[in-house]
Amino acid sequence: MTTEKHKMIAGAPYQAADPELVADRLRARQLCHAINHAAPEAAAELQALQAQLLPGQPASVHITPPFHCDYGYNITLGEGAYFNFNCVVLDGAPVRIGARTLCAPGVQIYTASHPLSPTERATGIELCLPVAIGEDVWIGGGAIICPGVTIGDGAVIGAGSVVTRDVPPRVLAAGNPCRVIRALPQ
Repeated sequence: MTTEKHKMIAGAPYQAADPELVADRLRARQLCHAINHAAPEAAAELQALQAQLLPGQPASVHITPPFHCDYGYNITLGEGAYFNFNCVVLDGAPVRIGARTLCAPGVQIYTASHPLSPTERATGIELCLPVAIGEDVWIGGGAIICPGVTIGDGAVIGAGSVVTRDVPPRVLAAGNPCRVIRALPQ
């Protein structure tokens, strides 16, 4: 039988109140709390905590606290990926972020979604859709990346944008909703 965790990661409807998922979220919150309250000069402690939260990540990944996520284990970061202050990743589904991608302060990446029907929402059923962000992407401050979005290599997302649809490689995209403004030079 498939667990609620497997359903969640696979993008199938799942029960968010499942005890295993509740425990996983608590663990991630505890690690985020420890990361967010580590002394700024305690680089080794911070790196060890981040390795627990985001297992298997390259040592070149940098996260400036505070940082928040739902699980941590669904986030994959490439070499030199960077999160600035106050970033949030709701990682019920896989979130893949390429090498050298920069997230400015307040960037929010969401995989979580809820049924449109209030009756169905009341059952606690949720759905998560993966997010994929390519290499060498720059996401401006306060941008929101919605569930199921893919952002191509080398793209730039303007500050405050709400990205509801895929963004092709090497373009400047901005706005609410986010739209392509122009192509970027190679």
